[in-house]
Amino acid sequence: MDIKTLTFIVVGLTFALYIGIAIWARAGSTTDFYVAGGGVPPVANGMATAADWMSAASFISMAGLISILGYDGSVYLMGWTGGYVLLALCLAPYLRKFGKFTVPDFIGDRYYSQTARTVAVICAILVSFTYIAGQMRGVGVVFSRFLEVDITTGVLIGMALVYFYTLLGGMKGITYTQVAQYCVLAFAYTVPAVFVTLQMTGHFLPQTGFGATLADGSGQYLLQRLDGLSTELGFAAYTDGSKSPIDVFAITMALMVGTAGLPHVIIRFFTVPKVSDARKSGGWALVFIAVVYTTAPAIAAITKTNILNTINGPDQQGVMYEDAPTWITNWEKTGLIGVGEAAKAGDEPMFFSNDERSNVRVDADIIVLASPEIASLPNWVVALVAAGGVAAALSTSAGLLLVISSSVSHDLMKRTLMPQITDRQELLAARIAAGFAVLIGAYFGINPPGFVAQVVAFAFGLAAASFFPAIILGIFHKRMNSTGAIAGMVVGVVFTLSYIIYFRFINPAADNPEHWWFGISPEGIGTLGMMFNFVVAFVTLKFSKDAPADIQEMVESIRYPKGAGAAVDH
Repeated sequence: MDIKTLTFIVVGLTFALYIGIAIWARAGSTTDFYVAGGGVPPVANGMATAADWMSAASFISMAGLISILGYDGSVYLMGWTGGYVLLALCLAPYLRKFGKFTVPDFIGDRYYSQTARTVAVICAILVSFTYIAGQMRGVGVVFSRFLEVDITTGVLIGMALVYFYTLLGGMKGITYTQVAQYCVLAFAYTVPAVFVTLQMTGHFLPQTGFGATLADGSGQYLLQRLDGLSTELGFAAYTDGSKSPIDVFAITMALMVGTAGLPHVIIRFFTVPKVSDARKSGGWALVFIAVVYTTAPAIAAITKTNILNTINGPDQQGVMYEDAPTWITNWEKTGLIGVGEAAKAGDEPMFFSNDERSNVRVDADIIVLASPEIASLPNWVVALVAAGGVAAALSTSAGLLLVISSSVSHDLMKRTLMPQITDRQELLAARIAAGFAVLIGAYFGINPPGFVAQVVAFAFGLAAASFFPAIILGIFHKRMNSTGAIAGMVVGVVFTLSYIIYFRFINPAADNPEHWWFGISPEGIGTLGMMFNFVVAFVTLKFSKDAPADIQEMVESIRYPKGAGAAVDH
């Protein structure tokens, strides 16, 4: 059976599963819609959290960036993994104890200010829109190749599906859909990895194959071979880095603290019955995340080795286009691969051959999706990877849509503008807001400002510069007042957003280390924005009154949790 038919079958079956779960777990109240009734078991919540957090950037683009950037790409792996540890250990249990539906809800009540709540709503929407653009782009990339439609059509298909089950199920439907999506994406990620690792190193586990010798009898280690192939083509060795230490630090830190400030991940910890369950679900999520994240470096290295071997041939003299394998011609149709002269026309990284006619430009977002075809694996494995990529993108998109809809309906309307509206009216407002959100997200998915992982990195930077300081100070600095928190959030997010817009849209020609502040790239500027946030908050506190006594007492009760603390709407 051909790839297209198999993909229709496999992806269609997973779609039917997701829709069936959404119908079964449809939301009947605002509590169901926002926090799944607060009754999700820790293991299920851990699995749903892993799916929510491991977006298209994790599934599709992270290994691609590691493959193309080599050592420099490891910042994404380190930053995202470390950030989740920070979130699970330092923030999640305390936020669960506070018992609010959303992050803006926490900030509004902790800082006793509707202005703080409104600023937080704006930041949540901004972060979520930036993030969802990457997910919609991921869906479009998958569909453009495997269903043989253009990227725009692929984005529209994904948009319609995710809106349907978000609209119907709310957090309750999303949670159990994400459990299924985690199973699909983890299976789809690891099965091809096992095949390609066995093929190249003879090892069953990708984690051990990454550091093993090749199965061709040469005695060379995988990374030694890859370093040699890279240097022969005039590139730096795969294991050498070109980024400056300050930029590596800044990107890693921005991804770490951005993870700890992501509203769609934080809200997952409000869905469990007790504070202790929030801790347990955090631990389970780490286990489930590790399945994919410890596999990514092996996929990156093996796939790049296969690509370089393919375009240079066994004699390292280059393979002519007419002799190129079918995976190159298949992906060339999507515009995500350029060959020969077309390779020079794009901005994506290019793998040079020793014959100019077989130069290949490869979009980072196809490395994982194309890896089974590059390794000549069976068609059913290729279809499985397509289903996994769609599951990763849709699971995170659903969580982000819920953040946007709840920020508008609950935090902006119910808590600020129209406190008299009924539950039914609030649910209607949430669903309408989700509709507008998915349309805007689809637009940016069709017209993205970069690779999937780059777009997502911008979202993490914005979260780092806005939410992280406000949340961490709200929990651990009881004297911090509303004036300091508001000023810090505004300065942090405006600075970070302005920096990204300037270098990516206004003056992209200046997007290089010579023009960056302190050598920090737009992907890492959230670290500097976070520092500005902290500094402005503390300076403002110095010249204003401390938080009221009752707020300080409330903060003490959050830091020393006793009991469950049900999620309620005050």
